[in-house]
Amino acid sequence: KTFRPKRKFEPGTQRFELHKKAQASLNAGLDLKVAVQLPPGEEQNDWVAVHVVDFFNRINLIYGTISDYCTEHSCPVMSGGPKYEYRWQDEHKYRKPTALSAPQYMNLLMDWIEVQINNEDIFPTNVGTPFPKNFLPVVKKILSRLFRVFVHVYIHHFDRITQMGSEAHVNTCYKHFYYFVKEFNLIDTKELEPL
Repeated sequence: KTFRPKRKFEPGTQRFELHKKAQASLNAGLDLKVAVQLPPGEEQNDWVAVHVVDFFNRINLIYGTISDYCTEHSCPVMSGGPKYEYRWQDEHKYRKPTALSAPQYMNLLMDWIEVQINNEDIFPTNVGTPFPKNFLPVVKKILSRLFRVFVHVYIHHFDRITQMGSEAHVNTCYKHFYYFVKEFNLIDTKELEPL
């Protein structure tokens, strides 16, 4: 339930080409601070959209690797240690911020993000279709919520990541995410404090 199929970009589209460009930068071992910068001649919203989908896929996979250890019993509160508790709020069932267990929060989060990135009105896939005015606010909400997954995994489950020998991968993914959100000012600095 916690692992979802990757959202793919259609071959031949501009977003597919941007995705390939972003992957090539990462695979070439470039400095991540440089790799996140907007390539010359590209639209910022397209670059951001490609990265949001990529981060969703990667972070979903990271959480999937520890989800058997993140249970109602082990993580009855979605938190990042004793100082940070994250409550869920949406437009449907949880209209007020609600305390949930980490697995409940993660399931709602991944479902919610999947709906957002598959919504053509928010993340248009056709070249020439403009991004809506609310694109960046939605992206900021998605990324700040995805950041909470990193916080929870690092603080509560990093021992499991280490046991699997995945810490280098998770650290690189986090650094890529961090440099990206800082480059485009997509997460409030206060929200980044837990890590």
